[in-house]
Amino acid sequence: MFRVLSTHMFLNHRLHPGLLELAERSGAQAVEIFAARQHFDYTSREDVAELAEWFRSSALEPFSMHAPLFPDREMGRSGAPALNVLHPEKARRIDSMDEIKRALEAAEHIPLRNLVLHLGERNDEWSQRTIELALTAIEHLGAFARPLGVRLLVENLLSDPTTPQHLVMILELGHLNNVGVCLDLGHAHITVGTAEAIATLGNRIASVHVHDNHGTKDEHLWPGGGTIDWKKTVEDLKALSAPPATVLEIGSAQADAHAALPEKIEAAFALFQ
Repeated sequence: MFRVLSTHMFLNHRLHPGLLELAERSGAQAVEIFAARQHFDYTSREDVAELAEWFRSSALEPFSMHAPLFPDREMGRSGAPALNVLHPEKARRIDSMDEIKRALEAAEHIPLRNLVLHLGERNDEWSQRTIELALTAIEHLGAFARPLGVRLLVENLLSDPTTPQHLVMILELGHLNNVGVCLDLGHAHITVGTAEAIATLGNRIASVHVHDNHGTKDEHLWPGGGTIDWKKTVEDLKALSAPPATVLEIGSAQADAHAALPEKIEAAFALFQ
């Protein structure tokens, strides 16, 4: 299975070539860039150019970008509202999509293949209106991403509109066969369970966010640090006709000193061999 390291682990640090080199040394074949301005300022020409230049001379691939969750550099602590493409207020939806498009513009220079998209927030409710807003957002952002060579991947969250069953319904109603799914195993473990999520989403799963928890909150622990049955989960994923990319998405609070990280990252990827 294709090994991808999410830069979510380094969220409190500016993303620079040294961190990408650490990912490469740890056995990753690619990275998922987490688009948070304090980490990767996608609005900065200099920051985008620095990473683009590094990728041009490296075997490490920029597999995906995680769409921004907030428009500021403090992850909402400054008072900036979260990005929400399903928000009842049209102005909030437009602002959210505009910010995601700003992040996507980095693909003009960095050859990203996928964009992981959150459909709304945790307290959003499931309704016919939700379906309509989700389809509008996916179609609008997909039209922007397609010429850049980027595919949208919608992620299962902890909300009703993003259960595996509802994601499948949205994609089927919109005939969105060109849109994939990023299965977040931690979110699945808290909600329907990893086995049901894999069975429901099936071959729509293009990538998998790998992290652990104890079934009650989104802890982003190292695999084995929580209660996910990794043996069964890996077997279920390998049974898919096209095994998805494994994206190790560990929380920044769980990251050790950089010198200790390569060994832990390699051990996590080894679960999927």
